[in-house]
Amino acid sequence: MLNVTNLHAHYGLSHVLQGVDLVGNAGEVVSLFGRNGVGKTTIVKTIAGWVKPTAGTVRFAETEIGGQPADRICRLGLGIVPEDRRIFPGLSVQENLELGLLQSPGRSRAEQRAALDRVFESFPRLRERRHQMGTTLSGGEQQMLAMARVMVGKPRILLIDEPTEGLAPMIVDEIFQIITALRDQGLLILLVEQNVHRALEVTNRFYAIERGRVVFSGSAANANDRSRLMEIIAV
Repeated sequence: MLNVTNLHAHYGLSHVLQGVDLVGNAGEVVSLFGRNGVGKTTIVKTIAGWVKPTAGTVRFAETEIGGQPADRICRLGLGIVPEDRRIFPGLSVQENLELGLLQSPGRSRAEQRAALDRVFESFPRLRERRHQMGTTLSGGEQQMLAMARVMVGKPRILLIDEPTEGLAPMIVDEIFQIITALRDQGLLILLVEQNVHRALEVTNRFYAIERGRVVFSGSAANANDRSRLMEIIAV
């Protein structure tokens, strides 16, 4: 479903991504691991169209999306949950979610209501707070809102950047339960997460990133691969 080949990206003169290759299939969690500042978030943003690649290809199913506008990539079925969540101030939980419906234009009102109902089933805490201002939610609830807002657009690929940073352990459990449920529904999830040990519990395959390059890839189910990963990133 996702095939990234020889991906390069720059910030000005800084060569941030230096030939990244990765693949992901439906029903998988593919995780990116590495120290801060090695390019993980830039990989996510480049795939999503927030950063323009300077070389390489990004294929979503049979469509080349590298360098395409972010809104077009979104409408093809690729959603991103950024690290800073980007909850819209002055809007309620419900209104934030309704903005997510713009990812899939052309749906009837009945289809839109059904999409919101499905999201509230997955995120019952948001249903309880649907009339509350989104920016007044707790950090964990804001993370759920950021994920739910993308989910109402019915993406096939979900890019999630650092979803559990700074959250209480109980909320971390909930976030990983949601990620597992989405994977089991057939989504491809590309996950950036510093909680490596916990992320490996839901991961199918992973990539270790150093200085804008993939230095190792492996299967989370393989003990030798996990051990090598820990050596590389020194966790």
